[in-house]
Amino acid sequence: MKNIRNFSIIAHIDHGKSTLADRMIQMCNMVSDREFQDQILDSMDIERERGITIKSQTICLPYKAKDGKDYVLNLVDTPGHVDFSYEVSRALSSCEGALLLVDAAQGVEAQTLANLYLAMENDLEVIPVINKIDLPSADPEGVAIQIEEDLGLDSDHVQLCSAKIGTGVENILEAIVEHLPPPEGDPNKPLKALIFDATYDPFRGTIISVRIIDGTVKAGDTMRFMSNSREYKVDEVGLFKFKREPCKKLSAGEVGYILAGIKTVDDTRPGDTITTAANPAEKALPGFKKVQQVVFSSLYPISTDDYEELSDALEKLKLNDAALTFEKDSSVALGFGFRCGFLGLLHLEVIQERLEREFDISLILTVPSVQYIFELTDGTVLQVDNPAHFPDPSQIAKIEEPFIKASILMPEKYMGSVMSLCMERRAENTSFNYPTPGRIELQCELPLADVIYDFYDKLKSVTQGYGSFDYEIFDYRKSDLVKLDILVNGENVDALSQLVHRNNSRARGLHACEMLKEEIPRQMFKIAIQAAIGGSIIARTNISALRKDVTAKCYGGDISRKRKLLEKQKAGKKRMKTVGNVDIPQTAFLAVLKSEQ
Repeated sequence: MKNIRNFSIIAHIDHGKSTLADRMIQMCNMVSDREFQDQILDSMDIERERGITIKSQTICLPYKAKDGKDYVLNLVDTPGHVDFSYEVSRALSSCEGALLLVDAAQGVEAQTLANLYLAMENDLEVIPVINKIDLPSADPEGVAIQIEEDLGLDSDHVQLCSAKIGTGVENILEAIVEHLPPPEGDPNKPLKALIFDATYDPFRGTIISVRIIDGTVKAGDTMRFMSNSREYKVDEVGLFKFKREPCKKLSAGEVGYILAGIKTVDDTRPGDTITTAANPAEKALPGFKKVQQVVFSSLYPISTDDYEELSDALEKLKLNDAALTFEKDSSVALGFGFRCGFLGLLHLEVIQERLEREFDISLILTVPSVQYIFELTDGTVLQVDNPAHFPDPSQIAKIEEPFIKASILMPEKYMGSVMSLCMERRAENTSFNYPTPGRIELQCELPLADVIYDFYDKLKSVTQGYGSFDYEIFDYRKSDLVKLDILVNGENVDALSQLVHRNNSRARGLHACEMLKEEIPRQMFKIAIQAAIGGSIIARTNISALRKDVTAKCYGGDISRKRKLLEKQKAGKKRMKTVGNVDIPQTAFLAVLKSEQ
């Protein structure tokens, strides 16, 4: 155990975590140059396309240090985006130390602080690393001062590197061996193993990722889940190399996987403790704190036959993504589906793409909303995240919406445009800090509903990519909320309903009408698209009718014959308008959603 180091790489988005992991893997000769590819640990296509890490990945690196000893380094590469911070907290629970990466050009940013606090909560030893020192705009000395002043870390321990070209990576590996503590634990005690991740394999069942705290586990043991007392016989244990590599046993301090032919997905829960049936542990490990979903949207299969497949797919994804929650839901327009909770819009997009790619299910999404608290006149308190459950307005005494505490770090010159963006989004209690010359930290309280749509995109635009943003749920405050219904040809389309602040309702309604007008194909009759609050129409647009030329067969100049045909067509259109149905294409639901982002 003295020669094992379990560590994680944490940082803000794009500060070079996956690139540093690549260099470490190459330096430990884990992969030949022919097989190597950039971001080698990012296994999903969607991660490669977007250039971000979504899932934290574990790999076991053999390293021969300068003192001649052989070490085993268990590296966990983590995501940087705020939507996947729960992945980071789970990854850190399996480590004793962390490398905190900071960009030499951009310095300390919002997620740098957030991830440092996560590491401190887990009592990890932190080694600060300044990356990208080869950039022309790099300022390692200035960033080292920032690390000492803003983060309170000792600048004497700062490691300098360029993960792209490999400078300084060997010094980082030596620092890991010297400064990070080895794991603690007793291999002779009863088995205690923490599940920090799991994936589903159609041939082998559930593959459980574990950190062994105490004891030993080997093939042939009967293991027990402490949350539900289910027992399984262990088929195989092993370490994470590029492929799963079986070994004889896993003992205290090690990170690896367990295969036990678990076909029922429900039995495995990240945060649960595994022990042995023969010599069980007395009490379970504390596990993970419950995650707080902030964005809710309903997912419906385009074909109703896919409902069971969607249910199975969500169960398997939940194994791999513990931040996802879902419950059954139904809609008049779209049939049966699921109401899902997400940590943000990027999380929602990633889940949608994974369902479509990995499970081949075509989906329709409803407009995302947040969770509001309604107090009714009879004293009942309701939590509502679905517009379909909006209570009768005459019975509502008070509505409260969630507010977040936002921290925005940016260069000084963008302060005016960021302030006006925040004021548009109903910001309150704004305050400023000046962490270093030329940089401002803006702190304010914002309604979550106004942040989840396109706030982050707009912030990146107005700060030319230099602004960084982090937030935490703060409290609930009184709000003037209305339910915005969308009517197509006089019929309410419940999947397009949304809960909005009264001040934003007309703009949101006009926007939805315009987007639907672009997407819904023209019919033989005029279609009215309306946005309504209760019985009041607040926005409208029309899709004009297709006109068939009924007078084409009239060869002469008999005007009365032509008029008779036109009158007949007019009457037909009138009747068609009352009985005709308008099919709303899938792209229309997505257009309303995408435009808001």
